[in-house]
Amino acid sequence: MQQMEAARVAAEDAHRQHMEALRQLEENRAAAPVFGPEPRPAVREWSLEDFLKHHPAKFDGKTNPDAADQWLKDLERIYDAKMCPAENRLAFSVYMLTGEVEHWWSSTRSILEERDEPVMWETFRDRFLSEYFSDSIRYAKEVEFLQLTQGGKTVTEYAERFKHLSRFYTLPLDEEWRCRKFENGLRGDIRLMVAPLSIKDFAALVEKPRVMEKMKREVEGQRPQQPQPP
Repeated sequence: MQQMEAARVAAEDAHRQHMEALRQLEENRAAAPVFGPEPRPAVREWSLEDFLKHHPAKFDGKTNPDAADQWLKDLERIYDAKMCPAENRLAFSVYMLTGEVEHWWSSTRSILEERDEPVMWETFRDRFLSEYFSDSIRYAKEVEFLQLTQGGKTVTEYAERFKHLSRFYTLPLDEEWRCRKFENGLRGDIRLMVAPLSIKDFAALVEKPRVMEKMKREVEGQRPQQPQPP
């Protein structure tokens, strides 16, 4: 009987200790701070002052079409890098207009509003390009690219013009086709030296004839001049 009583008391003590441990665990859990992902900080709105810190250029329209196209691309590069929302892109771009271009957009916007057409960034971009870099100009650039050859230009001048015009080509440009197009436009004497190398990296292809041209000039400069006949 004494053994049975001792076993019962031991069981009750074990149960009591177990319940006490559970109670303590619940209290600790309730008192412990809740850990989890920290709340994201609020995204600060990108203001006009933030945009102007990048020193964007004003646009007055007194430039050639290439400059107008480049102005828009410069703004878009800033917008994309800062993930600028579309509504801010429109406001910031309009802020950079000056002179006759400012009046052009004011008139264009009034016409759009009268027609109940949306005045959005995409609308501004399309109308701007239509006015200052039309499809006919873009087509002329594409034709010039297809017909481009080195001619009397240096390799560096030819490469710069090639890269500028290639962005107006409407079909996909893979690296190998780009290299062959550039190579075929080189002057004959330089092309004869470059073609057997079968270079398929555009940067390397541009550098090779540039070096060859430089060496050719140096060699020609070292040749003794022939005496002029009396």
